[in-house]
Amino acid sequence: MKLDIQMFAVPFRKISKTRKRMRRTHYKISENGTTKCPKCGADIRPHRVCSKCGTYKGKEVVKQEETTK
Repeated sequence: MKLDIQMFAVPFRKISKTRKRMRRTHYKISENGTTKCPKCGADIRPHRVCSKCGTYKGKEVVKQEETTK
């Protein structure tokens, strides 16, 4: 009589929560790097147009509407 059973690898001991979490310590989200806009000082992502003043590398790329109060 031949048994058609597949053998799988089974861990000898349970991995504790601490050991599992120590292994995964480097799996984390890092925050995006930001720079200051040279014209208005707003925080922007590098190599992107400033959403506040519409400038990129000191040149006005996007026209912004002036709000009067």
